[in-house]
Amino acid sequence: MPDSLNDEIQREVTEHKILVYGKGTKDAPRCGFTLETIEFFDRFGYPFEVIDVLENQPKRDVLSEMTKWPTLPKVFINGAFYGDTDILGPMAESGELQKTLQATFGGEVAAAKQTINLR
Repeated sequence: MPDSLNDEIQREVTEHKILVYGKGTKDAPRCGFTLETIEFFDRFGYPFEVIDVLENQPKRDVLSEMTKWPTLPKVFINGAFYGDTDILGPMAESGELQKTLQATFGGEVAAAKQTINLR
């Protein structure tokens, strides 16, 4: 089964320019860190996908082994693993992430979304 899970993960990572493996979905995050990651990427305006692996322990195990990253969420951009917002936040502050996203989307600059914090 790990080989088929590896193939499945590789296919998913290839299909989505920004892919987040997390707990829950974009519309129904099931943990605060996944919600934080969704809100983080919403600000940039580029399309991204969230795949729920909360209840799929075999897939979570394969992802952890592949990435050497034990926790969720796990973020892939253009096929490369980046970690989570602990890594991506400082990249965004320095402008490095924006350059990576523009390169990933063929130089396209997305319109950043205005967010309203209701908390």
